[in-house]
This record gives sequence, structure tokens and C-alpha cells, in this order.
Amino acid sequence: MLTPERWIDAATEVLIDHGIDSVRVDVLAQQLRVTRGSFYWHFRDREDLLRRVLQGWREQATVLLTARLESAHPDPREQLRDVISLPIRGRAAQRAARIELAIRAWARRDAMARQAVDEADGSRIAYIAQLFSALGFGVAEARFRAFALYAYVVAESQIAAPIAQLQRAERDRFIERLMLLPLPG
Repeated sequence: MLTPERWIDAATEVLIDHGIDSVRVDVLAQQLRVTRGSFYWHFRDREDLLRRVLQGWREQATVLLTARLESAHPDPREQLRDVISLPIRGRAAQRAARIELAIRAWARRDAMARQAVDEADGSRIAYIAQLFSALGFGVAEARFRAFALYAYVVAESQIAAPIAQLQRAERDRFIERLMLLPLPG
């Protein structure tokens, strides 16, 4: 008998490689070499599995990641640097980007996935806005800066062109300077 986490991992892999329409109980059972009965031991139905896939993604990619960033450095400027560098943190970052892209594609067609993405985006932007506030920016400006920085990080995680990677460190330094630059009154 498999654990629920194994089913969720398998569903996530199918989501990444083939899209949400391929995340089906029969496909997963065949891939895991078990009967469908094993699935129903852990989940009420496909919808339950999909909800748990989204919960797991949010927990890993938002809640735990934010906690890790906060505990790594007390300095908000250092935390911002860590946020900016997220897309280039090796294989884990590449896998996270693939999951993110698959879930965002799913969210374009499904209300439950859209809500999960919206909640994750809101939480991530709020975290970044708190960093800007801690650096002395007003609430509204901190939110605008947070959105701009978040959009940059999401875009960087999705762009895999070799030329984009060659100039990455340079862009990151520029974005950090730009985001911390006070705007004229």
C-alpha cells in the first residue's frame, strides 16, 4: 500500500509532464503498479487528490519557503537578495519552476487551482512587501515594489534561454538596485 504522499508526488509528476487532464486515477495506479483500490484508501476521489496536490504545492513553495527565507537572515535586504536568487538555486529551483508553470496552466482553466495560485501569489507578495516596509518604504509603495519584484522572479524562473542565464547575475544586481532606489517625490 502506498502513502498519500506517494500518490501526490506521482500526480504532480504527471501534471508537470502531461498536464492536468492526464492526472487520472487509472493513469496513476498503472504508473505506481497498484490497483485503483489503493487510491481510494487515501482519497475520496480525484478532486480530493487534486486539492491535496495544491495544498502540498502551497505548503512547499510558499509557507515553508517563506519560513526558510525569514530564518536564514534577519536583515530584510539579505532576504530580498535571497528572493531574487530563488530561480537559480539548482535542480530544486528548476523543479519548482516546472511545478509552478504546470499549476499556473491548470489555474487558467480551473477555479480551485486559480484560488490556490491567487492565495500563493498574495502570500508571497505580502511577504516581500513586509521586507520593503522594513526597509522604510510606505505601505502602498512597498506593495507596488513587491509586485514588481515578484513578477521579475516568476519571469526569471520561466525563462530558460542560455543567453538569459549568462546575464542573470548582472540582471539580479540591477533589479536589487532598482527595487531599493527611492523614487522622486
